[in-house]
Amino acid sequence: MAYISTGCAGLDEILTGGLPPHRMYLLEGAPGAGKTTLAMQFLRAGVRAGEAALYVTLSETREELVMVAASHGWSIDDIHVFEFGAVEGMLGDDRAQSILHPWETELSETVRLVQAEVERVRPRRVVFDSLSEMRLLAQDPLRYRRQVLALKHFFADRDCTVLLVDDLSGSEADSHLHSLCHGVISLERHTLEFGAARRRLQVQKLRGVAFVAGYHDFEIRTGGLEVYPRLIAARHRVPFAGEAVASGVPELDALLGGGPLRGTTTLLTGPAGSGKTTIALQYLHTACERGEPCVIYEFDERIDTLLARAAAFGLDLRAHLDSGRLAIHQMDPAAVSPGEFAALVRSEIEGRGARLIAIDSLNGYLASMPEDQQLVLQMHELLSYLSHNGVATLLTNPQRGLLGSMGTNLDISYVADAVLLLRFFEADGRIRKAISVLKNRGGAHEDAIREFRIDARGLRVGAPLVEFRGVLTGTPQYVGGHTPLLEDRGVDA
Repeated sequence: MAYISTGCAGLDEILTGGLPPHRMYLLEGAPGAGKTTLAMQFLRAGVRAGEAALYVTLSETREELVMVAASHGWSIDDIHVFEFGAVEGMLGDDRAQSILHPWETELSETVRLVQAEVERVRPRRVVFDSLSEMRLLAQDPLRYRRQVLALKHFFADRDCTVLLVDDLSGSEADSHLHSLCHGVISLERHTLEFGAARRRLQVQKLRGVAFVAGYHDFEIRTGGLEVYPRLIAARHRVPFAGEAVASGVPELDALLGGGPLRGTTTLLTGPAGSGKTTIALQYLHTACERGEPCVIYEFDERIDTLLARAAAFGLDLRAHLDSGRLAIHQMDPAAVSPGEFAALVRSEIEGRGARLIAIDSLNGYLASMPEDQQLVLQMHELLSYLSHNGVATLLTNPQRGLLGSMGTNLDISYVADAVLLLRFFEADGRIRKAISVLKNRGGAHEDAIREFRIDARGLRVGAPLVEFRGVLTGTPQYVGGHTPLLEDRGVDA
């Protein structure tokens, strides 16, 4: 069957191509969910295909529809609009009343007016907005359903696809109406305690089509609905070679037996200020030097601050940013949804061919979705998608506190293939930093604890430090000799 487009690329992907034509569909949702915008996209897609389109409105005036269209940069001049408020004289003056409009006095007359307009325009696509008005006119559930069934039989003999809009005013989802329609699309709007409202949709039914079930996030932007299909990692498998990704610091690469492998996730965890982001930047800078496209999703820092920090450590990220090898996305935790973030990652992988990505940090990602109960599952699906595409992923995860026993708000360590643990330790009256590998599914790794330092000339990793005390308490203390410890580099060092 040749499907027809809904006018929304993301929704077409969820429907595996679009809607089967010549059927009647239900679009339901509370006021403000985006039904009118999607209905207009549906009609505009028909107009672009050379089809006649009809918008039947009981609840809104033509002027209101013009305003909605103008907010998206559209015009409805090429769409036939049938407005009941403009045809109140069609039923005759003898039926006029002092309170009700003439067309409000009889539902069957309303339906006949719609049928007459359809016969005149002969559209290929029809939007009927809204069923709530018909429900009020009928004042009787049985009569209302009978008229909807009559509309279905009427359109069944016409070569057109119908979209019925229902704002659910004064009524919950109508199971009988669901059974009458060939497919049902539900839109939802959810207001968080802080930040932008979140919207999502689901296809509740679509006969004869293997659509992508479940909830899908979407946003209403200038130009219509932007739908982000739920990510299913198993559908995105690409052959790749699992070679090691070098950091440019041989001692750091030795910790992981040559470096993180393609298609794996490396978690950098430790207290704030221990060097997690700097290590991630070291890998990204070296990958850009090799000519690989890379991307950073920055939840915590401003981009200018990140670039200045990298430059202070001898990493010229701005040159790679200007060349296009590196992309940095400043993420707003109060605005981004899980689906939008996954779609942004997909665009970098499938559009730019990114080979190494960094998410800084998981705490910021968690803060952007505080009310999402399935956050870990969504992160697991995203990381699986990156693995299937041979992308090396770096995650930073700050832990609460600076010293002593530390924890984290998001336990993602079981998902990561490799875990690098960073800690502060005390030696010779100075606060130093230690690095060690807790696990590496990709192969062998060192079990030693090494010191590392970051200065204006970059990152250094020292020799293994064997004489530690209190490592497992979270506050390791070095009690060995001075020789293995790293000191300041001189000008010529």
